[in-house]
Amino acid sequence: MEMFRPRSVEEAVNILSGHPEATILAGGTDLMIEVNARRATPSAVVSLRGVGELRAWDGNRIGACVTYDRLQAGPQPALAQAARTVGSPQIRNAGTIGGNVATASPAGDTLPFLAAVGASVEVASLAGRRSVPIADFITGVKRTALLPGELITAIVLPDGLPETQAFAKVGVRDAMVIAIVSACVVRWPDGTTRVALGAAGPVPVRPRRAEELVSAAPELSPSMLAAFAALVAEDASPITDHRGTEGYRRHAAGVLARRLLERLL
Repeated sequence: MEMFRPRSVEEAVNILSGHPEATILAGGTDLMIEVNARRATPSAVVSLRGVGELRAWDGNRIGACVTYDRLQAGPQPALAQAARTVGSPQIRNAGTIGGNVATASPAGDTLPFLAAVGASVEVASLAGRRSVPIADFITGVKRTALLPGELITAIVLPDGLPETQAFAKVGVRDAMVIAIVSACVVRWPDGTTRVALGAAGPVPVRPRRAEELVSAAPELSPSMLAAFAALVAEDASPITDHRGTEGYRRHAAGVLARRLLERLL
């Protein structure tokens, strides 16, 4: 196995251009599971740990190699809450937001927040840099719009995000668990509300009808909150696997979203 250790984004994309088969290593918390299970046998690895730009966090621009440990102390409440649920302290000190986006697991913990707020993914290649909305970047289960020779450099949040936001997930225990289902709710002062679900479909799910219902309501009565939860559940498209059934996930998505919205109210 050949190992490359670039010191800049430019050097990294040059290496990727010459070695399109290379595997990118950020925190390694997903990759090493595959390697140890012999499901991945990379012939070349590009380690990003020496690229300072990718560890930078400047306002709404979060470098791809910013770790969960840093995210959990950040200014976005829901993103911090999501980061705190990831693995153990060792995992949070190694795993990165760019790796979570690149892996594109339906249960990725940062993805509901990024989908709810409409974040963008900045990628670089020899041709330059481009920005892709998160909704277009994640195309399926562990599939993205990243092209050969491209590298995720940052996650960019939109301006004007409210502090009224929350994240939670359901799992078989309180910590170090992959989500059975997760949810993020963000609400602006004018009542505009956005919701995104994780582990409820092949990509993060935005229950648009539920969003429209509560965004337009002058006040949120118990019956309105019940209708909101029902629409969230209807718009989820989960599967049945070893962590939970389709029916349980759908029910839990509605309950979780309603609880988060009530918490914000």
